[in-house]
Amino acid sequence: MSTPATVARPRDFLVAVGTGEQTRRRRPFPWGTLIVHALLLVSVVVIAFPLYYCFILSTQTVDQVIEKPPLLLPSTHAIENYAEAWRKSKMGRLLVNSAIVAVSVALGKISISMLSAFAIVYFHFRGKTLVFWMIFVTLMLPVPVRILPTYEVVGNLGWINTYMGLTVPLMASATATFLFRQFYLTVPDELCEAAQLDGCGPMRFLWKFLLPLSWANIAALFVVLFIYGWNEYFWPLLVTNTADMRTVIIAIENIIPRSGTELPIWNVIMAASMMALLPPVAVIVFMQRWFVKGLIESEK
Repeated sequence: MSTPATVARPRDFLVAVGTGEQTRRRRPFPWGTLIVHALLLVSVVVIAFPLYYCFILSTQTVDQVIEKPPLLLPSTHAIENYAEAWRKSKMGRLLVNSAIVAVSVALGKISISMLSAFAIVYFHFRGKTLVFWMIFVTLMLPVPVRILPTYEVVGNLGWINTYMGLTVPLMASATATFLFRQFYLTVPDELCEAAQLDGCGPMRFLWKFLLPLSWANIAALFVVLFIYGWNEYFWPLLVTNTADMRTVIIAIENIIPRSGTELPIWNVIMAASMMALLPPVAVIVFMQRWFVKGLIESEK
């Protein structure tokens, strides 16, 4: 004979409900979460306000730009300001130049860093640790120390005012080499041993195994290195001598008048700045998921 199911009494149900209500009432107010969200909101406002104000100025006339107190709402002159900035700075060719430099520098840094880190981790040779630290120590050299020797080498190769001169000297990266080395050290040794047993050579192991595992790190590095190449100012200014080879960052500076008799047209300058800002923002938005994933996996 089966045992009858236990039926909860009404009093037990009321006690259970009352206990849940007491637990909910005792839960403390999440002051820590509120403070964190407030700090994040303030940080977003502080960071985003200069960009917002730059956009506002790019839609105004010169008289509205210098008006006091400043106007914080968009005006109706955006199209003519952006058209003037495009015409005055030859923005089309400059955006192409900056894109070539940024993409080439990013891909070059990633390729060279992957190969150097692969050699340091998976090849055994005398002085391997010394070679790695020699690469890493280059981070301590300030950029001005390397500018003159690099310029002399580029000049001897005939790369002045060329895309090769703009991109090749910027491709070496000790930081990317270090990051790839740290990631390769986390790959199990059994994977390499299994690949060797299957007759897989070094380059095939890099291409078939390590490269698919590194996509998140590559995406994160690509975003950072693309922005680095896009914002580079001093080296393109030094190695180019014609307007057709300049980058967009240099073009913005060239819009500002040199003489004291001519006032800066800040609305056009801000319009050019906003156009120069769009490609890096597009890259960040498009690769945001991979960028965050790469940073998280790098932390692990």
